[in-house]
Amino acid sequence: MSSEKNKRVPALKTHDEMVADWMNDPAFKAEYDSLEEEYQLLREMLHARKRAGLTQEDVADRMGTKAPAIARLEASGSRDKHSPSVSTLRKYAHAVGCKLEIHLKPFSKKDLKEKHA
Repeated sequence: MSSEKNKRVPALKTHDEMVADWMNDPAFKAEYDSLEEEYQLLREMLHARKRAGLTQEDVADRMGTKAPAIARLEASGSRDKHSPSVSTLRKYAHAVGCKLEIHLKPFSKKDLKEKHA
């Protein structure tokens, strides 16, 4: 077997470069933007757990559940999956040393224009 066959071909684009290209597609950008609220919550959850120096197993122990349940919770940013309840989010927040706060923020005029465009 020649070593040529086993050589890896470098990626032509990085992930960030591909996403940047896809963002030029209005349909892709609209779908991507529609998920921002969900992903923001997931980023906050992961950041809080890491800031607390905890593993998923640690959080599971504190919540009285198993690590796979925490993995599912931290990956729940899909529209096809069930959204966690406020009670579950509160338990998670307490397990990572935080208080759950939920705020309703009015849309800006720009947001309203884009929503109705």
